Amino acid sequence: MTAIIENTQHKVERKAFEVLVNRVVGKLTHEDDIAARQETFLSLIDKAEFFYKDENKETFDKVREYFRNPENRWVKFLNQVLDETNPEYAKKFLLNLGYEAFFKGTKTIRANREKYHCNIPWLILFDPTDACNLHCTGCWSGTYGHKNNMSYENMDKIVIQGKELGAHLYMLTGGEPTVRMKDILKLAEKHNDCIFALYSNSTLINEELCQKIVELGNITFMLSIEGTPETNDERRGDGHYAAVMKAMDLLKKYGIVYGTSICYTRHNIEAVTDEKFIRLIAEKGARFGFYFHYMPVGANAVPELMPTLEQRKQIIDKIRWIRTGNNDIGFFPMDFQNDGEYVGGCIAGGRNYFHINAQGDAEPCVFIHFSDSNIKDKSILEMLQSPLFMAYHEGQPFNRNHLRPCPMLENPQNLRAMIAKTGAHGTNAECEESVEQLCSKCDRYAEEWGKVADEIWKQQKHKTPKYENYIQEKREHPELAGFEHADGEYGIRS
Repeated sequence: MTAIIENTQHKVERKAFEVLVNRVVGKLTHEDDIAARQETFLSLIDKAEFFYKDENKETFDKVREYFRNPENRWVKFLNQVLDETNPEYAKKFLLNLGYEAFFKGTKTIRANREKYHCNIPWLILFDPTDACNLHCTGCWSGTYGHKNNMSYENMDKIVIQGKELGAHLYMLTGGEPTVRMKDILKLAEKHNDCIFALYSNSTLINEELCQKIVELGNITFMLSIEGTPETNDERRGDGHYAAVMKAMDLLKKYGIVYGTSICYTRHNIEAVTDEKFIRLIAEKGARFGFYFHYMPVGANAVPELMPTLEQRKQIIDKIRWIRTGNNDIGFFPMDFQNDGEYVGGCIAGGRNYFHINAQGDAEPCVFIHFSDSNIKDKSILEMLQSPLFMAYHEGQPFNRNHLRPCPMLENPQNLRAMIAKTGAHGTNAECEESVEQLCSKCDRYAEEWGKVADEIWKQQKHKTPKYENYIQEKREHPELAGFEHADGEYGIRS
C-alpha cells in the first residue's frame, strides 16, 4: 500500500514540475513571454525552498534577487541556453535533471544515508568499455585495449539499483563510451527518468546519433578538448581537434545541451584557460565544462605533466573569474580539484559519486584504481557498505582546507592508510600498481602544494554549508576532521 501511495505522489509531483518546465522552454520573443518565464523561475525557487527546508534562506533570497533582474549575467545565460536548445529535448532533460535528480532524488538519497549509515551518491560513473580509438599521452585507458566490456545486464543493474537509492544521474567514461552507443541508447530509452552524460573524444558523434539523442532527450556529452590545435593534438593525436570542432557544430545544430572535459597539464594549462579559447568553445555551443588536474595514475603516467604550483595557483583565479559577473562569456566552468569548497572536499567513495570500471570493480574515484567489491556479485548498496567505501565515509573530509581535498594527490598518507586497513586490491587493467607506487608519485607534490594551498586558504573567507554529508561526529566537531590520528588511523584526530 505504501508503494502505491509513493508511486501516485511521484506521478503528481512530476506532472506539476512538468507544467512549470513547459512554461520556460522554447525561444521567447515577446515581453509577455519573457515575464512569464521569469515568474515561473520564481515559482521553481519557491518550490525548491519548500523542499530544502533545512537550507540557508539567504541563499534562496539571493537567487530570487538574481531572477528579478533580467540583466543579471547568469539569468541571461540561462535564458540563452533555453532559447538555443531543442524544445522537446529541453523538456525531457530538465524534467529528469530538475525533478528526478535534484528534487525527488536528493530527498531519497538523504533519507537513505540516514537509513543505511553509509555514503549514498548523487551520481554514479561507470565504464561501458575500456576500448578507445585514441592513445592520449599519459592516459591509462588508451593502453588497456579492447578486452574489458561491461555487459548490458550489469549496466542495467547499476541504474536499476542506483535509482532505488535515489541516483538519477549517470556519467559514462572509459575507454570511449560511444564505442558501446547501441547499448547506451537502449539503456537511456529504458531508463527515461535518468540523465546519461558521456565523456567522449567526439570522433564517433554523427548526424544519425544527434537525431536519436534529440528524440530521447536524456543524453548529453562532455567533449574532451585541450586548448589550441597544437596543444590538443600533441597529447590526443593528429586530427582530434578537428573532430571535436565537427562534433560541437553538430550538437549545436541539433540543439543538444553539452559541455567539455578538459584535463589541464603543465604543457596546456595556459591554452585551456586563455580567454580566446573559452570564448571559442562558448561560441560553438558548449555551456559548461569540467576542468581536471592531471593525475599520475598507472604505469603509463607521466608525472612531469602535473601542473606547477604557480600554474595551479593561477588556474584557481582564472576559473573563478570566468564565473564572476565581470565578463560576458556564456560558459560555466567547474574545477574538479580546486572547487572542493563548494562541495565539501572530496566527493568520492560514494559521498557524491563513485566509479565502476569496465571489469565491474567498484572504485572510490575514477582516479583511485583500488577496489574490494564488484558489480557482478554485489549490489550497489553492498559496494557502498564495503570496508573501502566505509573508510572513505569515516575519513571525509580528508583535509579541512578544501584546496587539498584528495586522499591521493594532496593527502597520500590517507590513501595508504585506507588501502592497508581494508586490503583493497589494485584494479589497473594494464599493470597493477601498488598504493605505494601511486602515492610515491604524489608525496613531494602534496607537501609543496600544501604550503601554498594553506596560505591561499588563510586569505579567503569560507562558509560551511548546513548539509555536508559527513558522519555525525564531524558535523558536531568539524575541527576534528582531516588529520591523522597519533595511532596511525586516518581521518579524525583524537
